Amino acid sequence: MRYDESAEKSAEFLRLALPLMARQRAATHPVSYALWYEYVSGANAGLRDAVDACLKAQGSLDEESTLALYRKHIAEIDEELARQLSAGFQKVMTDVSLSATQAGDRASRFGDSLGRLSAGLKPANAGDGIKSILALTRDMQDSIVALKNQLDESRGEIEQLRKEVTRARTEACTDGLTGLMNRRGFEMTMATCLASHGGADAGPCLLMLDIDHFKKVNDSYGHVFGDKVLRAVAQILHDNVKGKDTAARYGGEEFIVLLPDTPLEGARQLAERIRGVVERCRIKRSTDQGAVANIMVSLGVTNFRSGEAVADFVARADAALYVSKSTGRNRVTVATD
Repeated sequence: MRYDESAEKSAEFLRLALPLMARQRAATHPVSYALWYEYVSGANAGLRDAVDACLKAQGSLDEESTLALYRKHIAEIDEELARQLSAGFQKVMTDVSLSATQAGDRASRFGDSLGRLSAGLKPANAGDGIKSILALTRDMQDSIVALKNQLDESRGEIEQLRKEVTRARTEACTDGLTGLMNRRGFEMTMATCLASHGGADAGPCLLMLDIDHFKKVNDSYGHVFGDKVLRAVAQILHDNVKGKDTAARYGGEEFIVLLPDTPLEGARQLAERIRGVVERCRIKRSTDQGAVANIMVSLGVTNFRSGEAVADFVARADAALYVSKSTGRNRVTVATD
């Protein structure tokens, strides 16, 4: 077992690691968690020296340097264990928070009992032994009150830490312009989906979508309007992609949709519906409120073939998209053998 720290120590390591991760150019994904957890724990001297050298040379760690350090200095931790470590952080915070709540409740009940006992004792009529017990009882009450307050503060800090982790993970996987999942988040989601795929005939299927003549839109109306078009298409995807299906901005004017349980014909129908909604859409220019027509999209659709690499799955959808764009645009192409 590589990580055998107590819950309290692990929570402290996480508290120290979070601000360090936030200063880097790399996202706060599980590999980054593992790297900075080991850095602050001090147990991996080689990693710490290497990280310090990188920080001195380049100021902050990007994705490439983070992954290189991870592979070189934490080689025996695979990606699955790193994900387990990330989930373990969440469990540590939950367990510590629960323990703090339970201890606080017990301390409160014990304090109440001591208070009733203290009220029943009569100092004026008691001997020195009773007076001493009474004084100790009052001291104990004060200590328990202080402990309960400390536990309450710790519970608040732990809850805030949990929120920060959740927010950081969400931001790392969200496209800032459209609000959809970004490429990194989508690739993680797709990897999880395909790892659990049991070879069923229905799904997973993939849709790739590209806004037609987007460069012309930017050149004619400006990048501010171009961003408005991107957000409008993203909203259409958001409105039409439901349940376990996932839509993401894949890069530039390109979007991608993962349909875990949808057969190929169902994926084609969804792609056609999205194409039609975009074609009918009219987006207002903010300057003169004029509507711009002919915002259209091309789409490629394919289904997963059991045992194939993720790159091949995506490449086939991209090839179908290319056919749509090269044969007139504003159409859906389904990849075939």
